[in-house]
Amino acid sequence: MLYGRGEEQTVITRLLGDAGNGLSGALIVRGATGVGKSALLDQAAVLAGDRMLVLRGAGIQPEMELPFAGLHLLLHSVLDGIDALPTEQARALRGALGLERFAASDRFLVGLAVLTLLANTADERPLVCLIDDAHWLDQASAEALLFAARRLDAEGVVLVFAARDDEGLFDAPGVRELRLRALEATAAEQLLDSHAPDLAPEVRRGLLTEAQGNPLALIELPATLTGAQRSGEVPLHAVGMSPVPSRILRGFHERIAALPADARTLLLVAACDDGTLDLVLDAIKHLGGSLYDAEPAEAAGLVRIADGRIVFRHPLVRTAAYQHAPAAARQAAHRALAKSLDGHPDAIGRMAWHLALATTGSDEAVAAALERGAEQAEGKGGHAGASAAYERAAQLTPDPAERGRRLAAAARSAAELGQYHRAGALADRAAPDLSEPLESARLAQVRAAVATAQGDLDTAHTTLAGAADAVREQGVDDLAAEMYFDAITAAWLACDFAAVTRTATRATGIRRAHPLLRAASGLGRMAAEEPPVALSSMREVIEGLARSDRPADLHRRAALALWDLLIGDDTAAYHRAVAIERESRTSGAVGVLPMALVLLARAQMFMGRYRDSLSSAQEGYRIARDIGQHHHQALLTGIMTYVAAAQGDEERCQAHAAEIADVTDGATSGMRCAALNLLDLAGGRHEAIIRRALEFDRHSPAARTMMVLHRTQDVVEAAVRLDRTDLARAAAARVQASATATGQPWAWAVALRCRALLAPAEEAGDHFEQAVRLHQQSGRPLERARTELLYGEWLRRNRRKLESRQPLESALEIFQRLEARPWADRTQGELRAAGKRHLAANAPTGLIDQLTAQELQIVRLAASGMSNREIAAQLFLSPRTIGYHLHKAFPKLQVASRGELAQLALSPEAETP
Repeated sequence: MLYGRGEEQTVITRLLGDAGNGLSGALIVRGATGVGKSALLDQAAVLAGDRMLVLRGAGIQPEMELPFAGLHLLLHSVLDGIDALPTEQARALRGALGLERFAASDRFLVGLAVLTLLANTADERPLVCLIDDAHWLDQASAEALLFAARRLDAEGVVLVFAARDDEGLFDAPGVRELRLRALEATAAEQLLDSHAPDLAPEVRRGLLTEAQGNPLALIELPATLTGAQRSGEVPLHAVGMSPVPSRILRGFHERIAALPADARTLLLVAACDDGTLDLVLDAIKHLGGSLYDAEPAEAAGLVRIADGRIVFRHPLVRTAAYQHAPAAARQAAHRALAKSLDGHPDAIGRMAWHLALATTGSDEAVAAALERGAEQAEGKGGHAGASAAYERAAQLTPDPAERGRRLAAAARSAAELGQYHRAGALADRAAPDLSEPLESARLAQVRAAVATAQGDLDTAHTTLAGAADAVREQGVDDLAAEMYFDAITAAWLACDFAAVTRTATRATGIRRAHPLLRAASGLGRMAAEEPPVALSSMREVIEGLARSDRPADLHRRAALALWDLLIGDDTAAYHRAVAIERESRTSGAVGVLPMALVLLARAQMFMGRYRDSLSSAQEGYRIARDIGQHHHQALLTGIMTYVAAAQGDEERCQAHAAEIADVTDGATSGMRCAALNLLDLAGGRHEAIIRRALEFDRHSPAARTMMVLHRTQDVVEAAVRLDRTDLARAAAARVQASATATGQPWAWAVALRCRALLAPAEEAGDHFEQAVRLHQQSGRPLERARTELLYGEWLRRNRRKLESRQPLESALEIFQRLEARPWADRTQGELRAAGKRHLAANAPTGLIDQLTAQELQIVRLAASGMSNREIAAQLFLSPRTIGYHLHKAFPKLQVASRGELAQLALSPEAETP
């Protein structure tokens, strides 16, 4: 029975009730040591009963550096379900858990495999996963479980974690939390009386005061008292009461000290590892012990044997068992465990850690074993464990050069995980001992990644450029080309265009042809304001990578495709984005998918597919948030800001803009600027556009940024309306230069529109007519409709009302289909002024307009013939969630089966204006 936890039990009961109805949920129970987190998890298991399958797991402190140890403990009883997973997911999870020879893969794919496995397991009955001491989970397990937790929806799965509330322990944004406080007075009295009813009144009062509502203290402190203390013959203050956790720990120390020596040894060996009974028994044989040594500890209530494990009553018992032992005994226990693990291929890292903990001073053999364990961890995607193993290996390494190399490897693993502060510190320690130029260059890449994460793009650029020079001198051209290009990218994002040009010039020292050298040259020429030649180089690189006899990896192709914005060919950009997105999904490259969805959402946005763009951006945003890719999260927010602006949703636009207000990189800040300009232009706030343009140009010269053709035309229009002709002409010249460079019909049309706004009446009409004709050749429907609106306004002002109706009606149809409400309202006003009396109402809401972005995405895939399982693998959701969303979508679409979906106009092309 739990005392004083009625509200908390209600929360758990609701979660379980939802699971019984097919819904899912995740919860983190947080609280101080001994406050009752484990007891609440036990109660959850009781409430689940036989109607639900309960899996129990826990973080175990000695295993924090062993990748996926916690995951294996939780899932060991349902691993036969791996065979039913999609192939890539099954391979990733088997490799992570050591069930087959490991192969490096996207570490987030393991989380997706866990999600699918949990969902499949819940097919027969709801599933409840209870994970205690989550703050001690290894990083890889925590990452996989939280990835799954954030994507639970309609599987009938409940995940409940228990973790200490210390700052920084088991950080899990996006997962609901329940904080346990100390028991109130009445509940504390009830709990104490239920465990120690024989206490004298004054002793009872003293323990209640000492325990301060901590349940574990109320249960364990009485057991530390002598009979004289319990009866009140010896006052409590005579024993010198200390802080609650320390007092409880001391009590466990005393109880362990009272055990026979062999029993203490068995507890120590169990405390050194995860308590697996077979392993403990094998290890204590090397120390002269046996299973019978566990009996005194069981009788004392310190441990129990269950499910093939020695389970400690509380984590503090494990801590006490380890701390109580002398250093020599600890080392002997670790050596015995290492000996028992020797020869197990899947336990290389585990064995190495035990050897390391049994070693003092330098030992190259143990360091080499740890390095092999680190390599195994990396292959599984366990970068936290790998980094820790490399670092410990370095500490045991006698040779300085080898020590530096291993520290550098630790830094790389930490950076891969996103632990940039730790990566930087490790890199600083590694640098003095590195003598090989290539090792130093790879360390420079780590330092640059750290600098980029900290927003110091100037340092990232100088670090990479200097290292690239050194690598070039060693004749390693491929690596040098990559580093030069990355250095140029950092300088570009920092808006240091002089550095871009200088570095591009230095890159010409590489004699061997490499695609990235062409890209570096292109960016250098763009920075030097030679756009026609520059864009030719960039186009050649981006389009040629797929045809290269040395094809770039998926991540590099996606990163290069981000520069599509310079070229302006939306159709080609869209097809490239689709190809990268599909490959990311097919290969399970979760880490690349946010970047791929940036490309896709941006192309869809410019093509006027706003619903699809939002769907892609929202999916990418969720994944980027879940896996800590803040840069891509900001880029996707910028796209959502622009779509909201185009549709005139001021509240949504301003909210998104505020979210990225402090982001300084040129791509995100440029998109934010373009979005706010468009919003202000629709609202007639022309002065705001000019102020923003002047401020933005001060930090990011507009002639050389990628957003010229996505915001400068707005500056032209605003300046014209404010009679600021000089500013308008300067902005129009930039638009013209960019249009000339891209050669895209829509870009030429926008340039002609700007020219028309500035031209005398006898010339403006011809410019507008040419612009309209060019718009009809290519995409950017919003720009086309804006040109037609301005042309119609110009015709009406010049008393050509009848002629003005055709472009205005065309503009209105596009604005309505784009749901660009302010622009549609303005166009309708112009049509009325032109004498049009019967205007078409806003486009009626279609069936698919009732769907959420995610429902539309799922419905389209289902209409293509894909099964729920296949759709789930594509969208990184569970099959049950797919079924749940289809169940909600069918009534909205007025269909009863998947077969009827094929008859609906669901494709993106069907919506394109």
